[in-house]
Amino acid sequence: MTDTLILFAISTLLAGFTVRFAISLALAHGILDRPGQHKQHETHTPFVGGTGILVALSIALVFLASHFPEHTLKWLGLGLGAMIIFITGFIDDIFQLSYKLRFIVQTLVVLIMTLASGVVISDLGHLLAGELFVLAMFAIPFTLLATIGGINALNMIDGIDGLSGSVTLMSLVLLGIVAYIAGDQPNLALIIAVSGGTVAFLCFNLRHPFQARAKVFLGDNGSMLLGFLIAWLLIDLSQGIDRAMTPVTALWLFSIPLMDTISIMLRRIRQQKSPFEPDHNHLHHIMLSAGYRVGDAVYTIACIHLLLGGIGLAGLYMDIPEVLMLLAFVCIFCGYFYLTLRPWHFITALRYLHALWGLAPTKSYGLFLGSHTAQEAENLVRMLSGELRHNENSLVHVMEQQAPHGKKLTQYAVVVNIRLLDGDNTPHKETEKFTAALQARMKEQYGIQLRPFFERRKQDTRNTFQPGAAAENGGITERRRGEHKLLIFEAMFDQPTSRQGEDKPSKIASGSSPIK
Repeated sequence: MTDTLILFAISTLLAGFTVRFAISLALAHGILDRPGQHKQHETHTPFVGGTGILVALSIALVFLASHFPEHTLKWLGLGLGAMIIFITGFIDDIFQLSYKLRFIVQTLVVLIMTLASGVVISDLGHLLAGELFVLAMFAIPFTLLATIGGINALNMIDGIDGLSGSVTLMSLVLLGIVAYIAGDQPNLALIIAVSGGTVAFLCFNLRHPFQARAKVFLGDNGSMLLGFLIAWLLIDLSQGIDRAMTPVTALWLFSIPLMDTISIMLRRIRQQKSPFEPDHNHLHHIMLSAGYRVGDAVYTIACIHLLLGGIGLAGLYMDIPEVLMLLAFVCIFCGYFYLTLRPWHFITALRYLHALWGLAPTKSYGLFLGSHTAQEAENLVRMLSGELRHNENSLVHVMEQQAPHGKKLTQYAVVVNIRLLDGDNTPHKETEKFTAALQARMKEQYGIQLRPFFERRKQDTRNTFQPGAAAENGGITERRRGEHKLLIFEAMFDQPTSRQGEDKPSKIASGSSPIK
């Protein structure tokens, strides 16, 4: 136990120093990931996070070679494969290699893993009436497919700050539990060292109160390396006579990257597009479209991944038949695929959860939203939600403003966001027509003025603020996909209404949560 704690501490510290030094070198030499195309970030950021993972792995290999010398060839194969993957990923980060060349290199690495190190998927567990499903001559081809899929799955979800690292760390924690219970000391040491490197990387990549954005990205060098290491561990722990877990359990421990990648590829094929092209339909993109902040999206996805992995471990240690666990995983995947196939419906559900959990909304720009009592705000939300329910894809936000010193009343503001696609083909006159019609209806039926603001653009920004209250979902169906612009309106009463007390409303509109 002492050795493993020391191994974790050394790996974390040295990986952290390495990443910090690599960031300085990358900034000095312009080795940066630049904004554009499908990328979410807006600043030039070094993509050298994989250096910390590589250093942590190197420490693990030294430890393994000294404590378990009987497996020296296995450790050499691991080190050689990892180095090839890292170098290829780093070159890809700079020069954008074709997917065909990456596939060839990944195939070479998997062959080293299977032929030199003996890490191969030889069976799929007891799936056939309790009998072992042996792959025989298909073992190496299946291992190629599974490992290359795992390498690229983790790479494909590496879309927002902290996501790949957090998901990887959850998988490593679960794998560590498996290795510890099974008494697999070599794999436990490898897991602990790589976990230390991942923690060190997340210190520079994860958003937190003292770090508004990532200082470094994994890059393809880091995400492909982590994908390779996770695939190695999943295979090594699930094969052999003294296996620590079943092959089906491995699916659960890698659930989110696996389901997200397969769903994306199936959707692209269904749309007659290349399954290897990037897009904005990954789970994290859908959550951002639903109004989640980056940190909230990462936390939510990591928790879901941990929950699914926990289900897999529960099935393993409760001796639930492997075929039932496989069927359960397939059912969850089918549900996931159905939801992401129609993301506009999924977004509506995510917005409801966003409001229910009281998460802070994404930032707004340069707006004064007016002041109302709690009762007035409640009435406004009811009226606006009813009018918008069958029209445009929209959100109704309620913001709380603390009462000035010496005043008793807490005031609230109501704002309506109408979402439009970037490059929306809707004519400008149609947008004006909708705006005018909505203004007229609200004025005539409720005596409410809707004052339109501006299309949200950076050049219009005067200042930014992040409201503390939760966004309230008016129950509007999401009918559009992709990048959004916003038309923003302030809602206010045309005639003054009586102030009916200081209490906050206990209920907003149908499908919304109370004002926080």
